[in-house]
Order: sequence, then structure tokens, then C-alpha cells
Amino acid sequence: MTACTSRGDSGDAGGGGGGGDEQITVAFVPKLQGIPYFEAMNAGGEAAAEELGIEWLYQGPTTADAAAQADIVRSFIQQGVDALIVAPNDPDSMAPLLEEAADAGIQVATSDTDAPSSVREVFVNQASVEGIGEGLTDALLEAMGGSGKYAIVSCGETAANLNAWIEVQEAYTAEQYPDAEIVDIVYAGEDQAMATSMATDLMNAHPDLTGLVGECTSSAPGVAQAVSDAGKVGQVFTVGLGTPQSMKPYLEDGSSSASILWDVEALGYLTAWVGQQLAEGNELEATNNVSDDLPEVEYDSETKVLLLGPPLTITTENVDEYDY
Repeated sequence: MTACTSRGDSGDAGGGGGGGDEQITVAFVPKLQGIPYFEAMNAGGEAAAEELGIEWLYQGPTTADAAAQADIVRSFIQQGVDALIVAPNDPDSMAPLLEEAADAGIQVATSDTDAPSSVREVFVNQASVEGIGEGLTDALLEAMGGSGKYAIVSCGETAANLNAWIEVQEAYTAEQYPDAEIVDIVYAGEDQAMATSMATDLMNAHPDLTGLVGECTSSAPGVAQAVSDAGKVGQVFTVGLGTPQSMKPYLEDGSSSASILWDVEALGYLTAWVGQQLAEGNELEATNNVSDDLPEVEYDSETKVLLLGPPLTITTENVDEYDY
């Protein structure tokens, strides 16, 4: 396995269940390795590992493929890590593997994307479903002048977080923007070039389209690129869930109006921290003092959701505050 590790002074990496003076191992399996978003999560996890004295293991598939992700999860189960945290490409197919890990004595959680029907002990949520869905809608409709037709270019068809945000966007648009309409929802996987192609097709199929949403960090720059390529900056407006530096050129040329996101490195830090808490058998409080930067992280014991905080709106004014 390829591992990004940060070792403390508490001994060698231990097996499932921890114990003694062995160093706690927290493994995180993202949907996809090598894209800025999850690499930023990894950077946050590495920083936490260094501060907390745990070992952080990070590996994901090279394509957003549920089967390839499952193979990596199985390998971490075989290694006997103390805590296994996954951002599942397909929550339903991941659920049996999380149960297998739990049966092996490994503490299991999800981060970034939930598997709510699984045995996961905690979901580390980046922001509330309502906050993200409403934030995307408000940002786009403000640019569109409160009315018009728009389409959504999503990523994985089975991604629980993306589908939940889209449901909010549909309901919120109908309630708050009666003169706006979502005309289509398409799925580009985690492929930026495919998102650009699909956005181009949408503009051709709907000549009166005035808005596009890129529902993940690969489709957000993808839809903006399509508008730029079509010479429709100022005619078709886009927003999305893009990482700051990947969106900077599109924010600057006007092909994207805003990116709705969160502090991704902080999400990675929180993911590593919760892995340590689970491995040590510590109960989460209603409000948790995680670090100086995360002094009041809220936890809902009924849903077992640990919430990073409200989403951020990234524009030309604050994009340079984030280096990923």
C-alpha cells in the first residue's frame, strides 16, 4: 500500500483495536486520489497526525470506481488498522465492507460522503446538506437575476452527498425562485473533461440556458471551462463546489460566479482527529474542542454526525486565502 504517514514518539504502528503503547493507525480512503480536493484533505490529515502522534494512512483509487475503492478498503482491513474512514463512491456496496471491518475490531467512520445505512460510528460532515444546497442555489440565482433555466452537472450517480445536495437545490429552487427551473441533471463521474463536454452539450440542447452548476470539485471547473470555450461568459453563469485554486482563473474571467465549499484541510484534520477518538474509545461531546482552529465542532449523537461548520462562499475577494 502507498501510505502517507506521520509518526509520533509512541511506538510502532499497531493493529486493529490498538492497545498498549502502540501507535494508533488511522486509514482514510477517499473517492479518488490525486485530485486537489482529496489531496487537501490528506494534507490536513497529515498535519493532525503530526500534532496528535498518530499514523495517518491515505490511499484511494485512481478513478472514481467503487470496486477499486473496495479493494483498498479490504487491504486496510487485512492490515488491521485501528480506525478506517471512507468517503464511499457507492455507499450501499461499501456498507458490507464497513461491517466486515467492524467485525474485525476496526473502528469505522465515513467522511466527506456518508454511508448512512452502514455500521459507521460517525460521519464527519463538511457542512449541512441544507447549507450547501441552498448556498449553491442562492449564488447561482443571484448571478442569473433570480430567474431562468439552469442545469446541474453532477459526478457519481450514487454519491450520497451530491444527491442530497441536489434534492435541496430542487426543492429550494421551486420554493424560493418560482421563475427559475432546473431543466436537466447529468453525471460526469469525477472527470473534468467529461463535465466540460456535458456542459457544452447542455448549452447546445437548451439555447435559452443561463445557468450551470458543477456539483463536485471536478465538474465545477469543468462547467466554467465550457462557458469560457463557448464564448458565453456573462450569458451563462456557473457556480460549483470547486477548490479555491482550481477555480481562481474562472472566478477571475467571470465564467464562474462563486464556489461553495468549506475548509478542506480542516475537514482532513477533523477526520484524523475523530479516527483517534474512536480508536481510543473516547466519546464525542455535543461540542468538541478539536484544535485552536476548530474549537467548537458540534456532534449530533442521534444521527452520529460530526459537523465541520457552515459552508464558505469563495469569490475573487477571498480565493487567495486558500492555497489548495
